[in-house]
Amino acid sequence: MEIIGILSRWNATCGISLHAELIGHEFIRLGYKLKVFAPYIKSANKWWHHKILREDEVYIKRCYEEVAPDSTGGAIDKEAILSEEFDCLIIESYASLPYKAIEEIFPELKKKAKVIAVIHEGRRKDIKYSLDNFDRVVVFDERYKKMLGKSAKVEIVPYPCNPVVKSDRRFAEDGLKFLTFGRQPSYEYYDYIKALDDLSKKYDFTYKVIRSDGLIPFKRPWLVQERRRIDDVYPVLHSADLHLIPKRQTSYVVVSSTLCQCLGALVPTVVPDTRHFETLPEIEGVKPAVVYKDVDDLKEKIERVIEDEDYRRKVLRAAEKYVEENRSDKIAQTFLRLLDSI
Repeated sequence: MEIIGILSRWNATCGISLHAELIGHEFIRLGYKLKVFAPYIKSANKWWHHKILREDEVYIKRCYEEVAPDSTGGAIDKEAILSEEFDCLIIESYASLPYKAIEEIFPELKKKAKVIAVIHEGRRKDIKYSLDNFDRVVVFDERYKKMLGKSAKVEIVPYPCNPVVKSDRRFAEDGLKFLTFGRQPSYEYYDYIKALDDLSKKYDFTYKVIRSDGLIPFKRPWLVQERRRIDDVYPVLHSADLHLIPKRQTSYVVVSSTLCQCLGALVPTVVPDTRHFETLPEIEGVKPAVVYKDVDDLKEKIERVIEDEDYRRKVLRAAEKYVEENRSDKIAQTFLRLLDSI
């Protein structure tokens, strides 16, 4: 096996794209040739797509239109894929894929390559093609496996993490600094704003919010907002003391790609008790992120991170161990072993 194909979003600010990029870049480092089939730029620039971050690499071929939220559109340049040579094709499966168009080319795909799916959909009803088309179906944890139902083809391969890169900065050495980045809806910030309102009576700090879209509608003397895109997240994270991730609760199965992207910076990370984080393990008595239940719990836990150096170190040790177990190079190797077994 020398040539690996990936059909996915690419260079976009979303968990689908991040997963494909993390394993894809590792395949290249291991000496494999990579070919990526991504949505057309016009499709990727729609309001409901996640923002394109950077120019495409030479191995990217944009050849399909995503399905819109109202279920319209969705097409694929079949020849653009079938004319390429590859030994296997990894399809990052997500709700905006043109499922029907992809299903139509499965017979030809299966003649030339091994085909596996990576399931990002959190509900079984959102998957609009038969999983019997695939040689293997990859899910991130047992929740996805349960959601799909019994199948011998399903394999658990955890979502990959960026590797550990430590900072030389000491905690709060130049003032206490909180950080959030992303494009989350404004209401998802409410818990953090409310908690920091109260904590500002006790501590001096800044809370920097970096947005790729519009700014959040809050004004506080300690709130600093920037509107820009971030390509390399670690230097930004290393400038902060606590990383606050806003998420709303969902009914469907989901993982937090943001956590996997950022945890290796070894900055204490605070998250809400939502489905994104429900599978985080306890490692030596603590989780790799600080999980809060409500605003009062959030205030208490932020204070503990600030005041209790031993607790802070335990959280970061747990984060480091979690990242080491799920490092992107290890996950890529797991995919390669899986492909070799087919």
